[in-house]
Amino acid sequence: MSPRSTARRILPFAMLSLAALGGCEAFRGPSQTARPGTSAASMSGLRSPERVAVESILRGRRLQEQGLDKQALAEFERAIENNPLLSTAHMAAGDLYMRQGDFEMAAKRYGTAAELAPASFDAQFKFGEALQSLGQLVESVAAYLKALAIRPNDFKANSNVATAYLQLGKPEQALPYAEKAVKLNPRDGGARTNLGAIYAGMGRHEDAVTEYLQANELLPPSPQLLLNLADSLQKAGQFEQAANTIDQLVRIEPSAVAYERLGTIKFRMKQYDESEAAFRKALEQDANHFPAMNGAAVCLLNKYLWDNNDEARLEAIKFLRRSLQIRADQPRIKDLADKYRVSR
Repeated sequence: MSPRSTARRILPFAMLSLAALGGCEAFRGPSQTARPGTSAASMSGLRSPERVAVESILRGRRLQEQGLDKQALAEFERAIENNPLLSTAHMAAGDLYMRQGDFEMAAKRYGTAAELAPASFDAQFKFGEALQSLGQLVESVAAYLKALAIRPNDFKANSNVATAYLQLGKPEQALPYAEKAVKLNPRDGGARTNLGAIYAGMGRHEDAVTEYLQANELLPPSPQLLLNLADSLQKAGQFEQAANTIDQLVRIEPSAVAYERLGTIKFRMKQYDESEAAFRKALEQDANHFPAMNGAAVCLLNKYLWDNNDEARLEAIKFLRRSLQIRADQPRIKDLADKYRVSR
C-alpha cells in the first residue's frame, strides 16, 4: 500500500481526534449534515437530559398501555429528574399516583404542573381533585376556580367545585355551580343528587325533594339517596311519603340508620308503637347505634308518663346511660337521664 493511500485512510481519524482535543465541532459524515440554524451543541447533545426525559415519557406511556403502572411511574419520575420543567411528566406521574390512591404525591405532581402550565385546564382541575381527595377543600376550590376560568362550561369542574363548597358547609356558594352542572347535563343523576343536597343544606327541602326524585329515576337504587330523600320529605312535612321511602330502603338494604330514620318519622306521625318497633329493629342491626337507643328511650319514657309504667322508665334509663357511654357529648340526653333516674 502506498504512503499516499495510507494517509487518505488515516486522515479522517486524525481529524476526529483533533476536533475532540481542540473542543471544535465534532466530525460529521454526509448523513449528519446540519440543517441551517442548527448549533453544534444541539447536534452533539442528542442524549441531553431533556432528550432523556422525552424518551422516558415515551417508554412510560408504552409501559402504561401494557398495564405496567409501577414501571411506567418510574419512567415518569426519571423524566422529571432529568427535566423538572416538563409539565407533561408531572401530569403523567400525577395520574398514576391518583390511580394508586397516593393523593399526596398526586397533589404534588399536579401542583407543579399547574405552576408550569397555568393555562392548562387539566393541570388545574386535576390539582383540585387531588386536593379534594386530601380534604384540603379551600385549596381545592381555588384550583377548581382557576380551571373554570379557563373552561367555564366544563361539567365536572362545576360539579366538583359545588361539592367542595358543600363539604365546606357553604351551600350558598355551591348553588350556582351545582345549578350550572345540572343545566349542562340534566340527565346526570349525580349532579341532581348534589343539587338536592345543596338545597337541603339551605333548608329548601321541597326543591331538594324534586332533585332527589329525578336523581332516583336516573340512578340505580341508592341507600344514601333514599335516606336523603326521606329526610327532606320529612322536613318538608311529607311524613307518609318519607315513611314509604324508608320502607323501600329497608327492602333494598336494611340498616340501623334506615330503621332509626323510620322510627323518627313514625314518631313524628304519632305512631308511637311503630316508632319504638323501628328503633328496636335498628338496634338489632347495630347494638351500638346510639341514636336508636335515644329514640327507643323517648318512646319508653312516654309510656311511663302515660301509663305510669315504671318498667318502661327503667329500660329507658338503661338505653340513655348506654348511649352516653358510647357518646358522652349529648347534653339533652344527659338531662333526660338525670330527670327520670328516680321515679316521681
